[in-house]
Amino acid sequence: MLISAHLWLSSALMDARLAIDTGVLVLYFVVIIGIGLFMGRRERNLEDFALGARQIPWWAVLASIIAAETSAGTFFGTPGEGFAKRNFTYIQLAFGTILARILVSYIFIKPYYDYKVYSIYEYLTARFGVATKNAASAVFMFTRVLASGARLYVAAIALVLAYEMIRGRTPGQTETFLIYIGATTAIVILTAIYTTLGGIKAVVWTDFIQASIMIGSALAALCLLYFAIPGGLQKITELHGGFHFSDFITTGLDPAKSGWDRIKGMFAIEYTIFAGLIGSTFMTMSTHGTDQDMVQRMLTAPDVRRSRRSLVLSGLADIPIALTFLSIGLLLWVYYQVHPDSTLPKSPNDTFCHFILYQMPVGLRGLLLAGIFATAMGSLSTAINALATSFTRDWYEHYINPQSTPEQSLRAVRWATVWFSVLMILVASTTSYLVIVHPDVRIIPIVLGIYGYTYGSVLGIFLAGMLTKRRGNSRGNIIAMIVGFIVVSILSGLPNSIAGLFGGRFYQQPEWLPVMEFPWWICFGTIVTFFVAILFRTGRETTPGNHAKELTAGSAPIS
Repeated sequence: MLISAHLWLSSALMDARLAIDTGVLVLYFVVIIGIGLFMGRRERNLEDFALGARQIPWWAVLASIIAAETSAGTFFGTPGEGFAKRNFTYIQLAFGTILARILVSYIFIKPYYDYKVYSIYEYLTARFGVATKNAASAVFMFTRVLASGARLYVAAIALVLAYEMIRGRTPGQTETFLIYIGATTAIVILTAIYTTLGGIKAVVWTDFIQASIMIGSALAALCLLYFAIPGGLQKITELHGGFHFSDFITTGLDPAKSGWDRIKGMFAIEYTIFAGLIGSTFMTMSTHGTDQDMVQRMLTAPDVRRSRRSLVLSGLADIPIALTFLSIGLLLWVYYQVHPDSTLPKSPNDTFCHFILYQMPVGLRGLLLAGIFATAMGSLSTAINALATSFTRDWYEHYINPQSTPEQSLRAVRWATVWFSVLMILVASTTSYLVIVHPDVRIIPIVLGIYGYTYGSVLGIFLAGMLTKRRGNSRGNIIAMIVGFIVVSILSGLPNSIAGLFGGRFYQQPEWLPVMEFPWWICFGTIVTFFVAILFRTGRETTPGNHAKELTAGSAPIS
């Protein structure tokens, strides 16, 4: 009798805690969707939907940039890096993001404002012609769907582990896969509601709320972890073995070797100071200068000066944010050394979520779960809005309905939002299946690696257009983009990786040529693409001035 009463009481307490956490989550979803629909009301045309009439304050744009680049992959992946590596070397990649944003703000932003573009790939029409624009826009849409879909599944980790906690058992692979599909579908539908109806204004203002929740919940988790470790900093230092310069900065240079043999090993290490200052600079220039997802929100600021301010300050914010999430990962490792847990997940990516569900106080746990969904929805809303805008401006108004009215374009961009949402679900489901089958896969290399194969080619073409006046044309640009992709594929070992899935090898990698890690892919892709592109001369019919009037005339498509 007493045992039955005890079990009943335990069950009732668990139900009460779950009810509180669920209430926090439901309140979050209601507030976010409500704010999104309210702030994005009265959309009249594509300019309102895509640019918010360029009337959004710079500080809201700043928060939106932070929310967009801090995905659920960052929320779990960065602590996963700290937990697995037990150091802060990942922070080196943040150094290059600051330098890159300064370069982007003074090389890219002003031409976009001067030409009054909705889709940034319209600039390439003015500089080189329609074919280059089509190639860059297609690469963006393909890459963005894969990358955003791949990191979308991460938010579902929380629901999978919550299901395990409630049921008291680990779900099987099929059961887990179905939970992932259900969770990603729900997140996409909720996000698509306010994104489809509210446009970029809904995206930016909900991003502002989501960024605040994300940062607040991460700081709360950091404090809770620190005070849960008996002995505090002394215990942390003792278990870690002390903190050294190499825990923050590494060169990757092999002191036992000389010449090229000493240098080439540096390219095979993910996080080094050179990857941070050089590789990460090119990575960020590509994502924040030539990716419609990121740039579109910058173009909602009233002018160039305020757009630059929001971009540069977002780079400065990256370092403390990255340090916070890496510290969470390191403290998680220390915590579970002091408090061993036999149920700890095998994947480092799941560790933070496991701690949230099993160790967080009721209510605060709901806030942390809201933070997880905030990061997922923030990055997702910007992605599908940018994809829909690029599709409508670059393809619908050019080829599907060249005589479209403002009302038809607005209808088209909303339907495009719906269909891109469906594609996101398909990619997220595929990624979930792969991660379930291979639980040791780390998130950050996957998400950043997807960009690495293609964004170097796009950045190289944009730089050829902005840094030269008479070099490059559509034919040469497409050749350059293909060459850049091939070079990156070889440097990354992609052909052999694909052949390895079938138990074979495509070719023998030369001894002198290292297989490079993802921070370097965009760098070399950009350099190769740029120098191949400028071998070709720009024709008179595609010099920048000839298309400028058409671009600045309004929303009429360029043909």
